[in-house]
Amino acid sequence: MNVALYGGTFDPVHKGHISVARAAAGKFHLGRVYFVPANIPPHKQKRPLTSYCQRYAMLSLALAEEKNFVPSLLESPEVVTLAGGRASYSIDTVRRYKQQMPASDHLFFLIGVDAFLEISTWRSPVELLRECEFIVANRPGFLLADVVAALPPELRPPVVDKKRGNKSVGSIKYEGAVIHLLPDVNVSVSATQVREAAHAGRPIKRFVGEPVAEYIRKMKLYRDQQEVAAREIVANGHSMQGCCKHKP
Repeated sequence: MNVALYGGTFDPVHKGHISVARAAAGKFHLGRVYFVPANIPPHKQKRPLTSYCQRYAMLSLALAEEKNFVPSLLESPEVVTLAGGRASYSIDTVRRYKQQMPASDHLFFLIGVDAFLEISTWRSPVELLRECEFIVANRPGFLLADVVAALPPELRPPVVDKKRGNKSVGSIKYEGAVIHLLPDVNVSVSATQVREAAHAGRPIKRFVGEPVAEYIRKMKLYRDQQEVAAREIVANGHSMQGCCKHKP
């Protein structure tokens, strides 16, 4: 079976995330997509995050009707702490999953193009890119050449065909790394947009679906940054015990 790990903060998960996963699942015949919310993402610590448990709860609600999409605890505070770390590094997550993955499965890593453009700044990027195939979800304005330019120097092909590089779809195979550029998924919504709408008291159901919208309303999420920061401090100071059942 083809399997993908789809990482992110998911603060909150929205319809754009689901659409990307559906597009990737259709094109690459993915039998399972694990949505992996990060505990403390190394590249997104400027803004306080909603607590891990609440982000996981929203994922569970959003994916309840999706047969092949599963919320994952691979980067939960409990799992990351037991592994001796604090921040959520993708290289550790991928290797942790591969330890329990059936030998017959084939692993992909699903990521948005904006995040992929920073791949060279991640921990052990060369090793990570060789651990599994990458699916990079594209959006208007980005080309295959942009993806190539973002690769660590060791994995960057010396010559890129100009005609091929100017396409917004395609694949790269070089030095043990395989990267696929998924065509544009036309859903104009971002987590920032959802948070801003929730903060202003505007309807958000069209962005996140009714179950997640209702959860955000009941829990009074995204009302102001001080509340968000307070929730994160409390969440990081307590155990994950009782938050959710363990899954991959």
